[in-house]
Amino acid sequence: MTGSALTLILVAAVIHATWNLLNKQASGHATFTWLVAVLSAVLYAPATITVIEVWRMKIDFVTVGMMAGSAALHTAYFVLLNQGYRLGDLSLVYPLARGTGPLLSSLAAILFLGERPSAIALGGALLIIGGVVILTTNLSQLRQSGAQDAVLYAVVTGLFIAVYTLWDKQAVSHFAIAPLVLDWGANVGRALLLAPFAIKYSDQAVIEWREHKYEAIAIAILIPLSYILVLTAMRFTPVSYVAPAREISILIGTAMGTRLLAEGDARRRLVAAGAMVLGVVALAIG
Repeated sequence: MTGSALTLILVAAVIHATWNLLNKQASGHATFTWLVAVLSAVLYAPATITVIEVWRMKIDFVTVGMMAGSAALHTAYFVLLNQGYRLGDLSLVYPLARGTGPLLSSLAAILFLGERPSAIALGGALLIIGGVVILTTNLSQLRQSGAQDAVLYAVVTGLFIAVYTLWDKQAVSHFAIAPLVLDWGANVGRALLLAPFAIKYSDQAVIEWREHKYEAIAIAILIPLSYILVLTAMRFTPVSYVAPAREISILIGTAMGTRLLAEGDARRRLVAAGAMVLGVVALAIG
C-alpha cells in the first residue's frame, strides 16, 4: 500500500469515527437517516456539478445503475447501524460492524476479484481482525439489555459493509466513476428511497430535526467526506488492503466511546489497539 493511500485511509478513519460518535449520540430512526441523506445531497451538489462539468463526465445508464445499487446498499447499512446504536453501546456495535465488513470483503476480493495480497499485508489484515475480536469478546456486555439484538444488527451491518465495499470498488475502478459523483448519487438515491417513510412519519422527522439538527448537519458533511477519501484510495489500491486498513477507525471510535461515553475496560482495548496498529503498519509495508 502506498503512503498516499494510507494517509487517505487514516484521515477517513478519524472522520468516520467522529460521525459515528455523533450518530450514536443522536440515536435516530430511519427519519434521521433520511434527513442526513437530504442534507448531504444538498451540501455536496455544487461540488458534484462542478466535477461533472469540468471533467465533462457522461452520466449514462451504467453510471446511474451503479449509483442506484450503491444507494440501496448504503440505505440498508445506515438503517441497520442506527438500529444497532439504539440497542447497544458504541464500543460494542461499532467495532463488531466494522470488523465483520473488512473480513468478508477481503475474502470476497481474494476469491472473486483475483486480488492477491502479500504475506505481510495478509498478516497485517489478520492482526487488525484479531484486534477486533479482542475488542468484542466482553461477555458481560452481551448480558446487558438489548445487547444481543445489537450484536445481530452489527453483524448484518457488517455484511452490508462488505457488499457495498466491493460494489463501490467496481464503480470507481472498473467503471471509472468519480468518487464524489458516486457518493452524491448514492445520497440522492437514499433520500428518495426513504422519502415515503419520512412522509409517513413526518412528525418524527420534525422532532429529529428539532432535537438533533446540529448532529444531522455535521454528519451530513462528514459521511461523504470520509467515504470519498476511501473511494479515492480504492481507485488505485486493492480492496483487500483498503478494507482492513480502514478499521483503525475502530481504535479511534472505541477511544471516543471510552473517553466521551464513559465506557471502560482499558487494558483489553490497549491490547487490541496494539494489534491493530501493527496490522496497519504491516499493510503499509506490504
